[in-house]
Amino acid sequence: MSEAPAFLPFAKPNLDQAAIDEVVESLQSGWITTGPKVKKFEAMLQDYCQAPHALALNSGTAGLHCALLALDIKSGDEVITTPMTFAATVNTIAMVGAKPVLIDIDRGTRNLDLNLIEQAITPKTKAIMPVHFAGLPVDCDKLYAIAKKHNLRVIEDGAHAIGAAYKGKRLGSFGDIQMFSFHPNKNMTTGEGGAVITRDQAIAEKITCWRFHGIDREAWNRFGKSGSQNYAVIAPGYKYNMLDIQAALGLHQLPKLDDFIAARTQWVQRYIDVLNDWPEFELPSDVDYQHTHAWHLFQPALTDAAPLQRDTFMQAMKEQGIGTGYHYQAVHAFPYYQETFNYKWGDFPHAEYISDRIVSLPLFPQMQEQEFERIINAMKTVFKK
Repeated sequence: MSEAPAFLPFAKPNLDQAAIDEVVESLQSGWITTGPKVKKFEAMLQDYCQAPHALALNSGTAGLHCALLALDIKSGDEVITTPMTFAATVNTIAMVGAKPVLIDIDRGTRNLDLNLIEQAITPKTKAIMPVHFAGLPVDCDKLYAIAKKHNLRVIEDGAHAIGAAYKGKRLGSFGDIQMFSFHPNKNMTTGEGGAVITRDQAIAEKITCWRFHGIDREAWNRFGKSGSQNYAVIAPGYKYNMLDIQAALGLHQLPKLDDFIAARTQWVQRYIDVLNDWPEFELPSDVDYQHTHAWHLFQPALTDAAPLQRDTFMQAMKEQGIGTGYHYQAVHAFPYYQETFNYKWGDFPHAEYISDRIVSLPLFPQMQEQEFERIINAMKTVFKK
């Protein structure tokens, strides 16, 4: 009797031996915290994004938090964002004491419905925080036109979108502030980690200070041969610095990012070709402006024609040996946001529709044809096709 194939997760980091060797070299060097590899990784991010400032951090969440602080967003202020996102987007707004003002999404793209922004703006509004959902850039021309008209700052939550482009320009190469995440299930990884990209030197200087206790020099500049252990704390800061052992992975991931995205795009097209005529799924829709989709996630939504609901579908796929993901439960469903900001189910119908039905199918660059066939056959079994 043959053994069942191994469980297939919905995501896998793609790490080669060179990246592993780079981490080992860091460990053997005796310098494993923030140091030369982080600096090199930041320089590579600056070059990749064609931006003057790339600030590596220990998470994308830290990046959002620092960006909000750098814009002096505080209690009494409001930030417009989406309910269809991971909780970190909205949590960071609450962390600085501001109110997250949620508006509904476009059901097809799952991105913030930009047509709803202006009616949500009040005298307390200080910024807009869109999410490039699943790696699809929002309409940046329209977004920034609104921001300029109302004198608002923009923090782009690009946790899904490193490598995406809008009208031929990579995200990060234009605009106000961008955050990227390097979590293991993202398009590239540093284990954990993130970065803030900006063209605003004042913001870059603030985040550089805040990410390491508010000290004016990081450890590499104090403990090195030519450094001095005298330092000044110029602001109360945080412990948000990236480590060299994390950056070691990024040094080898970033040069391969475009190839990773190309492979992900090919697998997405395979999914679309197969599933486009399946009545059980509503596929994400395209947009009419030129863009490069990063395809961090591929997420159809189950329709009423599906013989089972999303959670039951995910469990049935697991029983077939296939992992899936739930990205995301709409944040206004969580008790904190209902109790603190009086949001309730029913406020954002499109986000709620997607939240109840969306499922992330396996997607990673090194996926093999036989794995893809396993996924499709599992869905056929589950749907009794």
